[in-house]
Amino acid sequence: MTRVAAIDCGTNSIRLLVADADPETGELVDLDRRMTIVRLGQGVDRTGRLAPEALERTFAACREYAAIIKEHGAEKLRFVATSASRDAENRDEFVRGVLDILGVEPEVITGDQEAEFSFTGATKELTGRADLTQPYLVVDIGGGSTEFVVGNEHVRAARSVDVGCVRMTERHLVHGGEVSDPPTEEQIAAIRADVEAALDLAEQTVPLREAHTLVGLAGSVTTVSAIAQELPEYDSARIHHSRVSHDRVREITEWLLRSTHAERAAVPSLHPGRVDVIAAGALVLLAIMERIGAEEVVVSEHDILDGIAWSLA
Repeated sequence: MTRVAAIDCGTNSIRLLVADADPETGELVDLDRRMTIVRLGQGVDRTGRLAPEALERTFAACREYAAIIKEHGAEKLRFVATSASRDAENRDEFVRGVLDILGVEPEVITGDQEAEFSFTGATKELTGRADLTQPYLVVDIGGGSTEFVVGNEHVRAARSVDVGCVRMTERHLVHGGEVSDPPTEEQIAAIRADVEAALDLAEQTVPLREAHTLVGLAGSVTTVSAIAQELPEYDSARIHHSRVSHDRVREITEWLLRSTHAERAAVPSLHPGRVDVIAAGALVLLAIMERIGAEEVVVSEHDILDGIAWSLA
């Protein structure tokens, strides 16, 4: 067993996994797994820069995570940063802050590297299951980008495209500094058009329709599962490897798109940091399912974070 710590810093959230990894058995035993909404990507699509308040929220989470990593005595640490910090002009400020707090530089990885990690994390424990046929299509709907990966035991093709729940919300649903509550038909159609164009782009390199099992990752997908199950609170154990039908995803997406902020905030399993961005995230998932004709999505709580941990083992 190797004790490892993995940090995934995305556009909307930063997550930590401290685990004991056994490469021989393929077992990853969680010691601590947590997520903090920091909205690092706040305004990046518009300004091209990481906002000072977004950086400070992220650095505060890093300080908390540094204490947890030290407490567990992790032997190795890897910090991976994704879409928002790839796009920002002032990414050096972000890199310096993380290095000062955690002692490692964040690796600002490419979309293709992100996809590789996501695929490993999501599928390592699915291999050999008779009820899930290969190839898999792993879809990681993040805040700023969505990764598509098709593969069996290993990746065959991968592509990252610039549609995500935060980017689509900020681009199409914000008017006068406020999120539309609820969005108009024109705003919804604009998101749809962006997602369809992104799917066209992804299909140039990834055979999306050849997949037999759709595996969905990240907060937009796991939240849809929590809503589908009507969970009284967010419950990772019940969400992990749950299955949500296309019809149920459509029902939930339609409700989210016509609901008010207050109605969404009243959903007990919905994290407060996702209330304004979940409708766009669910719409991305629905569009993907419709494009490939998926009857259901298999929801995984294991994703890029687990892939990063495995890379250290």
